[in-house]
Amino acid sequence: MRVSYSPGYYAPIPDEHIFPMKKFTGLYRYVLEQNLIDSSDIIEPSLVDMANLTTVHSHRYSSGIMNGGLEKKELRKLGLPWSKRLAHRSRLAVQGTINASLMALQDGIAGNLAGGTHHAMPDYGEGFCVFNDVAVAIKVLRQSMWAKKILVIDCDVHQGNGTAEIFKDNEEVFTFSLHGAKNYPFKKPPSTLDIGLPDETKDDVYLSTLGDALDDIFDQFSPDLVYYLGGIDPLESDHFGRLSLTLNGLGNRDRIVIKKVRAEDVPLVLLLSGGYAPTLQETVQAHALMYETALELAP
Repeated sequence: MRVSYSPGYYAPIPDEHIFPMKKFTGLYRYVLEQNLIDSSDIIEPSLVDMANLTTVHSHRYSSGIMNGGLEKKELRKLGLPWSKRLAHRSRLAVQGTINASLMALQDGIAGNLAGGTHHAMPDYGEGFCVFNDVAVAIKVLRQSMWAKKILVIDCDVHQGNGTAEIFKDNEEVFTFSLHGAKNYPFKKPPSTLDIGLPDETKDDVYLSTLGDALDDIFDQFSPDLVYYLGGIDPLESDHFGRLSLTLNGLGNRDRIVIKKVRAEDVPLVLLLSGGYAPTLQETVQAHALMYETALELAP
């Protein structure tokens, strides 16, 4: 399986910051060490073109990220300290998702060892999400006629408000979000399908809800390409998640999604999205589950 990755995915932030910026480098090393991905299948992205970035994001906001011109209140909302390295990593990660999309169309499945930044809106970032990589990739692929009908399966514990808002009037982009009902964001623009779960939802309810929802979605919608945002924050141990999945349950979640999409013979893009496990090692191993599962289910 080919994946996108660049050493530039890491941008320095204060050590005490809650966002696990080191997870990108850690996951890269882990998938190589565990022979989940061959080094020859790791494709390094370039910076996304501004013309592609601004299919979703305003010129004002995009330029503000590039040159450090955002106001303090915008940076507070974003939740990350601005730096040239942060701007650079954000453009790399968006191109990484575009590349993974094209690789999935060619190979059937591909991934980005980053991405899934679903809170970013057209004119601002929030929730540690600078640019909405999925939205940009969808716009680029649709404009280029690489794909027409897109399904976004968002299993991050936080609702994908940015993606929902961006595609709210587009019937050819189906946005599905399975998330914690009482969790961030507190204003949730409607996705095509939203399922909010109560606090402390455990494996059995979560997995049956997900399986039933996917069956219903594929009964009514036939996508050309699927994006899977496999956030690891539904784990019971997550700092912010408030749900109660075990690590085994998280792996079964990935198995349900990947198996269903592959059974429908639709190209699939794997993206990390969020997760705040107690340690970096736990974060990396949980994110690696989707790649272990994809390898296990490979034909």
